[in-house]
Amino acid sequence: MSKPTDLVQGTLDLLILKTVAIEPMHGWGIAQRIRQVSKEVLQVNQGALYPALHRLEQNGWVHARWSESENHRRAKYYALTPAGRKYLEREEANWLRLSTAIGLVIGIGEARG
Repeated sequence: MSKPTDLVQGTLDLLILKTVAIEPMHGWGIAQRIRQVSKEVLQVNQGALYPALHRLEQNGWVHARWSESENHRRAKYYALTPAGRKYLEREEANWLRLSTAIGLVIGIGEARG
């Protein structure tokens, strides 16, 4: 997938929450981590990332604070809140259930002949 619009609705939120669950990160770092972990498949652009971060903050799932980045610039760092952790756990379970069901429908894991 090369565009955020290719992501299933809500998937970007899940990816962001999973990323900041590891450690607080600034926006650019979140996008880079998602790109690296997905082996360059998922490219999250700023036009999708920052509205998602704002939405997650409004929902109370992440908390933002200003701090100095590794290159000595001010950056807004996002961290998972307790409510965000609960939401992430629910969404991970839902995603696993959904992806397993889709795998069954398209035949992943079936013997190929």
